[in-house]
Amino acid sequence: MSGVVTALTEHDDRWVLPFRGLTVTQVRVDFAFGLHFGDQAAVRISNAATLGWVNAGVRPETVELYPERQDVAAGLVLFNSTVLSAVAFKSGALRIVFNDGHLLKVAADDVYEAWTATGPNRMLVVSLPGGDLAVWASRP
Repeated sequence: MSGVVTALTEHDDRWVLPFRGLTVTQVRVDFAFGLHFGDQAAVRISNAATLGWVNAGVRPETVELYPERQDVAAGLVLFNSTVLSAVAFKSGALRIVFNDGHLLKVAADDVYEAWTATGPNRMLVVSLPGGDLAVWASRP
């Protein structure tokens, strides 16, 4: 699969998640909103999220997703979308951009873990309460 990164990349203010080129093969809803990228990676969102567009000037509409209330139907549009970029900010926020122009954002939560991401080689990234990240980098 060309263009697929299999390891985390750290920058001063963020981690680039190794999701580029992965396709959403499953959307799960329980007390969280989950995106699964085959058996390679997943994101589980427990906090409110914003689904909008990369080019907000052309398509300014956004919708809020509330996993705790299972109010996430608008997120089903992400099924079969491919990730262009996925960034975990060291502030605890998450941003994923998809090939169809959708942009999914999750802010950190003051009290709860807002989201978790798993990936290749047992990678795990968790948005900690208060706005920080716990990162377990990929291991062979």
